[in-house]
Amino acid sequence: MPVAHEVRIVYCTQCNWLLRAAWVAQELLSTFQDELTGGGVTLEPGTGGIFEVHADGDRVWSRKDDGGFPDIVALKRLVRDRIAPGRVLGHADRAAR
Repeated sequence: MPVAHEVRIVYCTQCNWLLRAAWVAQELLSTFQDELTGGGVTLEPGTGGIFEVHADGDRVWSRKDDGGFPDIVALKRLVRDRIAPGRVLGHADRAAR
């Protein structure tokens, strides 16, 4: 049975970043639907300007520490490296070269 991976997106409600978090969740669910089956993506409200993405408990992106919001292609590579390291992302991998 495959391992159920989880992604958690913590977003600031004071900054109204729910739509951004939902869009990121949709992109990750579309790309990693097999890996996230049984685990999924959770949106967690926060405050104080927070926007963080965690994959299997490890923080892979922080708006504060990494300087702004992630490029979605770069974020997909970071999540892939944590939950499906052998997976090829096609255009996302080509863009990194």
